[in-house]
Amino acid sequence: MRARLIRLYAVLAVLNLAAWGAAMLLFDRPALWALALTAYGLGLRHSVDADHIAAIDNATRKLMQRGHRPVAVGLFFALGHSTVVMLAVLAVAAMAGAASSRFAALKDVSGLIGTSVSVLFLFAMAAVNFFILCSIWRSWRRLRSGESLPAGALAEGPLEGRGPVARTLRPLFRLVTKSWHMFPVGFLFGLGFDTATEVTLLGLAAGQAMNGLSLWSILVLPFLFAAGMSLVDATDGVLMVGAYDWALLDPARRLGYNLVVTLASIVVAVVVGGVEAMGIAAERFDLAGPVWTVVHVLDDHSGLIGAAIVGLFGLTWLVALLRAQRKRRVALTFH
Repeated sequence: MRARLIRLYAVLAVLNLAAWGAAMLLFDRPALWALALTAYGLGLRHSVDADHIAAIDNATRKLMQRGHRPVAVGLFFALGHSTVVMLAVLAVAAMAGAASSRFAALKDVSGLIGTSVSVLFLFAMAAVNFFILCSIWRSWRRLRSGESLPAGALAEGPLEGRGPVARTLRPLFRLVTKSWHMFPVGFLFGLGFDTATEVTLLGLAAGQAMNGLSLWSILVLPFLFAAGMSLVDATDGVLMVGAYDWALLDPARRLGYNLVVTLASIVVAVVVGGVEAMGIAAERFDLAGPVWTVVHVLDDHSGLIGAAIVGLFGLTWLVALLRAQRKRRVALTFH
């Protein structure tokens, strides 16, 4: 695990150093340095959007349940997402005039595809984690009734049986079975261009292309964006692995924590996916009213929701850790 984390952060270090090295080499004016900082900041900000947090958490939770330690889930998701941004900036820079005039139509089509994929993936992961929740709940009931759990009870997939439900849902459970499978998921998520950060970055690229900045210099902007986003998304995935790994070390004692966090993962995926789905409906059918106003507000503040989700999981982990330490001290006192 330690070696894998070292390799992961070595890759992130190289990516970030290369991005800033390219900026130092190609940017020779204070105004361009300001653009570089803006692009990097947009990447950091975009990484805490609610759909990023929900996708990384639910995929990590699902892979951990199968006995993996998927430390690179967040990195591959970010790289897939960044690939779309890089290609879009390349197109805008190469054909600044024509591309900018057609960007609204392109954004409309790709936005529907990207957001629809996001909604479907989040709901699929919520469904998978629901069956994981049922498995944990059965184990918890057995412990409460005084039975002992077999070794590795919580490391087995909940759909390994031969019943009709298991056979029907097994393909869904296999949707993401390795960390790198999150690359195409991130790519499809990125097709939306439905956040202010991505639109702002494309606007910066188009503006600099029209001002005569070279293509290589313009590509530094999405490179910096990708470096910032990958750093936070990868760290988010690592923290999720740490939290779930801690919970699975002693299933008999920390089963309650596992139950709460799995339930939270499902709720997060359903809420974020539901807001995105309602956002599509509101935009396509021009829906208005108090409910749709709330949907628009939530959709426009995806970053704040994502930060709140991270805070929720962090708080849950902290409370569980403090409770475990308290129980340990009480046990030692009585011993």
